[in-house]
Amino acid sequence: MRLTVSAERSLPCTPDVAFELATNPDKFPVFFTGFGPVRGISGIRLHSDLDVGSQRRVHLVDGTVLTERVIAYDPPVSHGYTLTGFRPPMAWLVRQGEAMWYFSGHEFGSRVRWDYEFTLAKRWLAPVAVIVLHLFMRRAMHRCLKNMARALEAPVAAAP
Repeated sequence: MRLTVSAERSLPCTPDVAFELATNPDKFPVFFTGFGPVRGISGIRLHSDLDVGSQRRVHLVDGTVLTERVIAYDPPVSHGYTLTGFRPPMAWLVRQGEAMWYFSGHEFGSRVRWDYEFTLAKRWLAPVAVIVLHLFMRRAMHRCLKNMARALEAPVAAAP
């Protein structure tokens, strides 16, 4: 069984800049702070240049290390990856996640859409997974996009 969670937001920048923020291993951990049982990211380590087939290690603040394998890489239009290596309690609910990011320009900057499709570990735990993913993961994704927007707006707000 699969479950999809999405988040979307306008950012005050070009799609190129938004794409770079979402894929930069040094910047992105600051934006993804998590929410509730969905833990924030403390660091990302690349195994090779970012491209289809490359892998990264995603270190969470609780010590969990997840593996991302890039499945789509089309700067600055889209970026996607599979996420595996969950440990309990999340592993009881989710076997893998597949994320897709989409970037498009508009008159005020860019629109970013982030979809996550999770493969659930056990069908009978679907009601719990729905609550955890729709409540906590969606909130973590929205918070991440909001943090990206704030980072882009901060220098402008500080100018006289």
